[in-house]
Amino acid sequence: MKKLSIILALLIATISCKGNENKPADSLSVETTKEEQQQLKRYQVESGIIKYTTKISGNVMGSTITGSGTEVRYFKNWGAMELHEQNSTTNTHAVIMGKVINETTSDHQMSKLDNGKSYIVDFKNKTISETNDMAMEMIKKMHPNADAGEVGKSMFEGMGGKQLGEESFLGYTCEIWDLMGIKQWIYKGVMLKSEASLMGITTITEASNATFNTNVPSASFELPNYPINKNESFAIDNGNVDFDMNDMENIDAEINKLSKLSYDEWKKMALSDKEDEEMQNMSEEELRQTYDMIQKMVKMRKGN
Repeated sequence: MKKLSIILALLIATISCKGNENKPADSLSVETTKEEQQQLKRYQVESGIIKYTTKISGNVMGSTITGSGTEVRYFKNWGAMELHEQNSTTNTHAVIMGKVINETTSDHQMSKLDNGKSYIVDFKNKTISETNDMAMEMIKKMHPNADAGEVGKSMFEGMGGKQLGEESFLGYTCEIWDLMGIKQWIYKGVMLKSEASLMGITTITEASNATFNTNVPSASFELPNYPINKNESFAIDNGNVDFDMNDMENIDAEINKLSKLSYDEWKKMALSDKEDEEMQNMSEEELRQTYDMIQKMVKMRKGN
């Protein structure tokens, strides 16, 4: 499903660009500096430090899965600079042919966004992958004054996302959004809580502490002292995009192909990658929801 993931990301990025083509340049504050105009404003708060906890529970194919994790997010410059670090542990309990199997896995992840550059840390091999963040780069290229946060909100609505209301969380008034059963509590563009159920697994992530418009030390954005492997392609799902950002005709051609696929044709293509366990384990309803979401995004891309 790497190919499909690439197309989805391209749709998201190009929809974001189209959504800002008519935004007047003078909509920016007169106090905005030239440097700030060149940055994408991802959030409506200038900086922040958020600590999260995550709990996972559910049953998949006869296996009971539980897990927990912690995460910290640092950002400044309205989200143009951001670092995530996450530690998690997952426990799997299964009984196979009368034999009890218990397995525990641990995961340590770190990623950083630095004004359009994406860094992903591989702690196992002690390397760092540097790529261009596709959505950020495409919006910068096609409309450098875009407010990425507002674009994302419009796109979310276009895919069927709905605002369910507002609720106070940690003392911050959050908008509650729902898309395909995934609920998120959003404060000025920053997620403070999420609840998701997919293929029998429920994941709840909540901020345990959040501080905004604060001084974030430069050390918070430091990566491990590992070799950096630079890649000129775009970062999608820790993989690479085969498209040249300047070759929009190829992108439009791929999107046009998607728009002509029936559900059965798309399903056959989606399930052709036997190594994609997540897609292989999707229910018929989940596959249909994914297809419908793609078609909505295609229509948005075409301006329908």
